[in-house]
Amino acid sequence: MAAIETRRSMRAFLPTPVPRSLIEEILRVAARAPSGTNTQPWQVHVLSGAAKERLSARILAAHNDPAELSKHREEYAYYPVEWASPYIDRRRKVGWDLYGLLGLAKTDRAGMHAQHGRNYRFFDAPVGLMFTIDRVMQQGSWLDYGMFLQNIMIAARGHGLHTCPQAAFTQFHRLIAEELSLPPTQMLVCGMALGYADPNAIENTLQTERAAVAEFTRFLED
Repeated sequence: MAAIETRRSMRAFLPTPVPRSLIEEILRVAARAPSGTNTQPWQVHVLSGAAKERLSARILAAHNDPAELSKHREEYAYYPVEWASPYIDRRRKVGWDLYGLLGLAKTDRAGMHAQHGRNYRFFDAPVGLMFTIDRVMQQGSWLDYGMFLQNIMIAARGHGLHTCPQAAFTQFHRLIAEELSLPPTQMLVCGMALGYADPNAIENTLQTERAAVAEFTRFLED
């Protein structure tokens, strides 16, 4: 339970390397996630060193060029097209809580843009993970994928590591596919930063709220 309760999305990491053997162990354990008829739909691409830097540089160049940025769109809808309460309220709160910690005012568009851009450096984590799925797989396999991703994050906590799952990368799926030499049959699901969290970074003090069990649960007994 401690690993689950201490899992948070960290947005600043130390440069401390993560041994390949440890990454492999985390992925081995995470692969015990259930999947429909044992299809195991996940594919993982582990980036570090120069490979990670090349990908980050290419995405950041697009992110910081308005004309180039306008050419990139997500391949699938992660968020609702039309928002409703309480989801939009929670989204806004976590955003403003983070920006508040960083001293970014609502009018500071440049500061927000720069902070969002830190996603593409994996928040300086030494390891970046990219996750893809075969396009033949359907909605059920995406449910399976979520359990696999959660297993990675919990297993990482068991080894003193932290993570940040990142849907932000999906906007640049074409660039990522080129950099990783992905076949056209593979679709980007998301990215993830993996490493040792910076204990002195103010953004890592963010604690997101969770609804009480009574708010999302019905017990039917009669």
